[in-house]
Amino acid sequence: MRRILPIAIFAAAIAAGAQQKAPFTFHASTHLVVEAVQVESRDGEPIANLTAKDFAITENNVPQTVAFCRYQRLSDIPLSEKPAPAPGAAAMAAPGAPRAAAPVTSYQITPETPGSTRYNNRRLLVLYFDMTAMPIADQLRALSAAQRFIASEMRPADLMAILDYAGNGVRVRQDFTGNKDKLQKAIGALILGTGVGFDEAAADAASADTGTAFGQDDSEFNIFNTNRQLAALQTAIEMLAPISEKKSLVYFASGLNLHGVDNQAQLEATTNAAIKANVALFPLDARGLVAAAPLGDASQGSAGGVSMYDGGAAEAMHARLIGSQDTLYALGSDTGGKAILDTNNLAGGIATAQNAIGSYYLIGYYTTNTAKDGKFRRIKIALRPARPGVKLSYRVGYYAEKVFAKFNAADRERQLEDALMLPNPITQLTIDLEVNYFELDSANYFVPLAAKIPGSELALAKQGGARESRIDFIGEVKDQYGTTITNLRDRVQVKLNGATAAQLARSPIEYTTGFTLLPGEYSVKLLARDNETGRIGTYLKTFTVPNLMRARGLPISSVVLASQQIPLAAALFNARKSAAADAVSPLIENGRELMPSVTRVFSRSQNLFVYLQAYQHGPAAAALRPLEAYVTFYRGGEKVFQTPLLDVHQGREGRAGAVPIAFHLPLAPLAPGGYTCQVSVLDPAAGTAAFWRGKMLVVR
Repeated sequence: MRRILPIAIFAAAIAAGAQQKAPFTFHASTHLVVEAVQVESRDGEPIANLTAKDFAITENNVPQTVAFCRYQRLSDIPLSEKPAPAPGAAAMAAPGAPRAAAPVTSYQITPETPGSTRYNNRRLLVLYFDMTAMPIADQLRALSAAQRFIASEMRPADLMAILDYAGNGVRVRQDFTGNKDKLQKAIGALILGTGVGFDEAAADAASADTGTAFGQDDSEFNIFNTNRQLAALQTAIEMLAPISEKKSLVYFASGLNLHGVDNQAQLEATTNAAIKANVALFPLDARGLVAAAPLGDASQGSAGGVSMYDGGAAEAMHARLIGSQDTLYALGSDTGGKAILDTNNLAGGIATAQNAIGSYYLIGYYTTNTAKDGKFRRIKIALRPARPGVKLSYRVGYYAEKVFAKFNAADRERQLEDALMLPNPITQLTIDLEVNYFELDSANYFVPLAAKIPGSELALAKQGGARESRIDFIGEVKDQYGTTITNLRDRVQVKLNGATAAQLARSPIEYTTGFTLLPGEYSVKLLARDNETGRIGTYLKTFTVPNLMRARGLPISSVVLASQQIPLAAALFNARKSAAADAVSPLIENGRELMPSVTRVFSRSQNLFVYLQAYQHGPAAAALRPLEAYVTFYRGGEKVFQTPLLDVHQGREGRAGAVPIAFHLPLAPLAPGGYTCQVSVLDPAAGTAAFWRGKMLVVR
């Protein structure tokens, strides 16, 4: 689980005094804020010999008293000095103890403790290998570069840590150390265990013509999108947060693509976590200098179709490369680091992160604002007297601690509203979102929204002898100009008995609502809060409602994949906003609601529901032409299953020109794995057709 915390050290002092006649105890609580300040002359040289009296600090324009000022000098460490051993190192080296083939993955980053000099005058470098974002060839290239850097370019002032992520949690392979042998051993173990490399194939004009991979429980969240990689990176950053010194984290990845299913809030949350933790990110593209053939190489199948001849495939391939580097660039530039792209000298990229940390000051003060309101505190640091030409670099603020249990009703409502307005998304609660669109008339479209939250992340309250889960939702939809088009605010109570309470621990809760919108480009921001713990999840998504009146060929709606079609009264783990949205929703019919899968992860024991609408405009709306449709599943370059041809003759009641198309098929014939689901709709009389493709995963 992730938490968004300010980069500050909370110190509590408890003193007790005893007298013979009147014993008493008093408690004093203080909040120590630590800032890393780099002071450079006009020529870029660090300025030393400053003291606490030379700095003036304000927090929200209120002057603060400097409690301590310590200069971190990173160039005067003698070669003979040995770093302090990590806790537990002696135990691991005990005589007779069995030696593991790979480093113990229970290592933790050693936190800063009062009086410790472990990190004083040290340059802290972290090598973070995202194995899920690199194919094996790039993994080996990155690990070899790390070995070369450690062997020849590591300096006496450097302390390095090795972390990796292989899809099952961030592992600390080696805590901060200056011992090259330990670091090389940790890298060597990673080389022996290379693998994973989840493939994420884009569905653009450069994609191979064969398609590629994409029982619902909590394991379905963040399986095939960039969110899991960014969330893991945020976890690594938060491991480093208790250390007040500056840190440089080199993030090895073969690019990161933010697709339409990805939560934009996770990118912002990871960036803000790095800023608060004083961690500068240096994303390093492990692909090196890429020189791709215009139409692709032998590593993938041909794109096929007209895109090979009109330049569409070449343009899409170039856009895919640039898009995969854009996220890396944003992570570097927004955290004070730098993305290292298009270079074969990966060891030199690590050196860039090394050189980014020069000598700096650690300055601490006890804030005069002790309110635990969770608000942003802006910090300003200046020299006194002012020195022309001198540049100060530091973190510009932090978020205060917040205690949700003490909030009253007004405080809780204000917290949600503030969280909605904050540019810093809160991602303490996992949330996934799906947005669809269906034509209502020539101008309006119904846009159903489905949000899903893992039940295991929700706390249960006991009310009147029964258990219940309470969730608050708040959100807004904005157009491309930033104008708010519509808002939502809802509170959901799911009451459970003993059996269903146990079921919630492994089942997600789904919330559905809907809006009526005009064609255009929009963004939606949705917040969900567990009303028992105060934990908040944020989802940001951009989406487009197309103007189907101008569509070429046969216009169709978005396609909904689902595994549940349930009576409205029996929606135990599902909640709807209001009957107003239900009245126009095409997903509700005859008192039953089709619940979008959102994550598109299905069990073989389930049935798959596929629903969409086709539209016949103009004179065709009065006398509908019969349509034909079928669903095809592709895997590994081969067609593995196709449904029989479905003849559709009947339109949707009350909606002229709308033809609903629904499939209901068992998933048992499909082996576990990733598939591309293709829906084909044909209008034989008009000679037109429409196709839709999407990723899905079938599990046991």
